[in-house]
Amino acid sequence: MTSVPFVRPYRPSDRPAVGRICVLTAHDGGDATPHYADPGILPAIFAYPYVDREPELAFVVDDGDGEAVGYIVGTADTPAFVTWFRDHWLPTVAGAYPPPAVNGAEPTPDESMAALLHRPERMVWPELSSHPAHLHIDILPARQGLGLGRALMETYLSALDKAGVEAVHLCMSRANTRARSFYDRMGFQELTVPDDGPVRYLGRPTARA
Repeated sequence: MTSVPFVRPYRPSDRPAVGRICVLTAHDGGDATPHYADPGILPAIFAYPYVDREPELAFVVDDGDGEAVGYIVGTADTPAFVTWFRDHWLPTVAGAYPPPAVNGAEPTPDESMAALLHRPERMVWPELSSHPAHLHIDILPARQGLGLGRALMETYLSALDKAGVEAVHLCMSRANTRARSFYDRMGFQELTVPDDGPVRYLGRPTARA
C-alpha cells in the first residue's frame, strides 16, 4: 500500500529532518550543500529557532511513514521573536558561527549567512508593522506540485488567525520565481520595503476576505 503524505503538527523528533529540508531547499529552492563550507548555519537561522520558540506554529508534511519531507515555521510577533533571538538563541550558536571579519574582501556564502545570523534586527521594518507575523516554508523537490505547500500554508494561516494575528509576511529571493508563483496563488502581495536588494517582501491577511 502506497503511503500518502499529510500535514501534521511538528514534533521534537522532526528537528533533524527540518534541518535537512532547510539545507536541501535553501539555494533558490535547490540544494545549498555545495555552496557552503558548513551548511548547518542555514537551519540555525531559518528553521531551528522557530521550532524551538514557537512549536505550536510549526507544521510538517509527513511522508506517510513518519518522516518529515516539508515544513512551515514562523512567529506570530516578529519584534518579540527578534528580541528572543538576540538574547536567547544567538548565544547558543555564536560559538559555532562567529561574526565574520570585516576586511573589505567579498564575503563567502558562509560569511554572508553569519552576518545575517548576528543581525536579527534586519527582520524588523516599520513598513512591516501591519504584518507582524512571518514564516518560512520549504518542501523537498520530489514532494512539490502535489498541493502540499497549499495545505501547509492554509494550516499555518489558520493557526495565526485563531491566535488573533491579522496579517503575515515573508521574505524571498527575487531569483526564486517558482516560489513567487506559489505565493501569488496563495494571495500574497508585494510589500514596499526600502533597500531590500536581492530579496522581496510579500504579505497577506491571515484570513481571506
